[in-house]
Amino acid sequence: MKNPFSFGRRLYETPFRLPRLRPYVPKADDPAIYWFNGERDSIVGDVISRVTANAARSESALELALNDAAFNEIRRLSSQRDTEAETQLPIFKSLAKRLSKMSDTEKQTAARKVVSKYARDIAGNFDPRVYQISEHAVPRMLTGLLRPSALPVALSPGADQSALSDLLQVDGNIEHLRKLEKTGTLVFVPTHSSNLDSIVLGRALQLSGLSPVVYGAGKNLFTNPIISFFMHNLGAYRVDRRIRARLYKDTLKMYSQVMIERGYHSLFFPGGTRSRSNLTETRLKLGLAGSAVNAFSRNRVRGVDRNVYFVPTTINYEIVLEGETLVEDWLKSEGKARYIITDDEFSRFDRWIAFFRKIVELRSACVIRFGTPLDPFGNPVSEDGLSITPSGGTIDPGTYVWRRGEAVEDRKRDAAFTSDLGDALVNAYRNETVLMPTSLVCHVLFRKLVQESPGLDLFARLRVRGETEFDRSELVRQVGQARDRLLELETSGGVKLSDPLRDSPDAIVDRALKILAGYHDRTAATQRAGKVIAEDPTLLLYYQNRMVPYALDVAEPGGEAAAQEIEAIGRAT
Repeated sequence: MKNPFSFGRRLYETPFRLPRLRPYVPKADDPAIYWFNGERDSIVGDVISRVTANAARSESALELALNDAAFNEIRRLSSQRDTEAETQLPIFKSLAKRLSKMSDTEKQTAARKVVSKYARDIAGNFDPRVYQISEHAVPRMLTGLLRPSALPVALSPGADQSALSDLLQVDGNIEHLRKLEKTGTLVFVPTHSSNLDSIVLGRALQLSGLSPVVYGAGKNLFTNPIISFFMHNLGAYRVDRRIRARLYKDTLKMYSQVMIERGYHSLFFPGGTRSRSNLTETRLKLGLAGSAVNAFSRNRVRGVDRNVYFVPTTINYEIVLEGETLVEDWLKSEGKARYIITDDEFSRFDRWIAFFRKIVELRSACVIRFGTPLDPFGNPVSEDGLSITPSGGTIDPGTYVWRRGEAVEDRKRDAAFTSDLGDALVNAYRNETVLMPTSLVCHVLFRKLVQESPGLDLFARLRVRGETEFDRSELVRQVGQARDRLLELETSGGVKLSDPLRDSPDAIVDRALKILAGYHDRTAATQRAGKVIAEDPTLLLYYQNRMVPYALDVAEPGGEAAAQEIEAIGRAT
């Protein structure tokens, strides 16, 4: 019998090329990104000049930057043993040998060459024709792959339904964002759970009628031919997390800054990498956020009154494609996540098919929620794009970068503003998280495991398999009680509930157990003879971690101790 996935795998592994189409000429009302390719060389040149100039602010700083680049690149390339190593390793070894004897001019030339290599490798591309294909053809093709019976309808003229649209729900004040993107630059800053995030968020922007964005994507993702084709042509710029050289990090930040200065709507993940634990991010990497704050300040100094608006966004899945690998990686490294996982479920075509077929019949299995936009200083933004002060008034955000009545650049000041912005984003993530049935049901099951294993630490509890069980009726009761408390919390703006969590408690339990069964290699929980058994504490932990900030809010009477232990998971990570 032929492998049912063989055709899809061959397609997945075959280099993907754009059909021969007529060139697209951008129109005046097209989004700014449609004009990007015409500006690309200018942007790259600007990045190279500014990073090189910053590195050459003094001879000692320049020599330190080159030494750092040579040391880190020799170490990286020596371990790679690939084509890049063959061509680049001799160059950096030669630089390391010659550096002490080079003149200042030669050092500047060397720095410019290094930065130029980095900038050209980072820089993205945008093809409006590919965007149109992704907007119309790809969702229909996906429908045919996942739900063949629906393909005739999906291909009919005017059809707007697809498998991806069915499972994706978009929430938030979309009209507010549409207004702001016409007068300023939007910077989406989402939570990060899966390598699917960029794909589903891009689709959410399409469904919302918002402009496509530029975004950074791990270079390892570009090894997948189909994903690489679309990323390369839809504004993604490459981020090579293996490169530790300071000049590379400066080039990456400057690329982001220049793009935002020029009005390109952007996206980056403040968490840095996917949340291995499935906890909502509380510790953010604010380097790229800082580049956006710097872009705002620099524009104001140059007399460009284009505001920058940060959009805290939560991406919420009922089941996570790479969940099993991510949680194992988190536990093995005790929270110190590796930067790159190359062998997880995202890289396997058969896991994609199994994942989508598992959830394609379920609506709202993924919810993208756009929160209240913030200015670069952490203040909410009015409908007119003004900053809302703590007293409730409005103010031009440009006044934050004034000194004696004039806008000035000040990196230390902007770094302090970026820290305040980070605090505001963490608070927004907590309030805008959308809880799913899998999160709640796994939380109640894991809570019982904690209650029945006093004195054990987290890792000891993960070895308690198949010993914790609920009468189904009792599980339904506790799930209903916890859900009702979450509804009360929602009224005060402290969290959001997905539509399936508004169903009856019995339906919530049914849905969660159905979703958790049969996709991952292990089963989180099973149901037998009126009992629900906690089979795999590791998966229960992973999915319940979305509930960690609310554990005390939904604690059963007498269960406060277990809730405190669960909340401590978030503090320890």
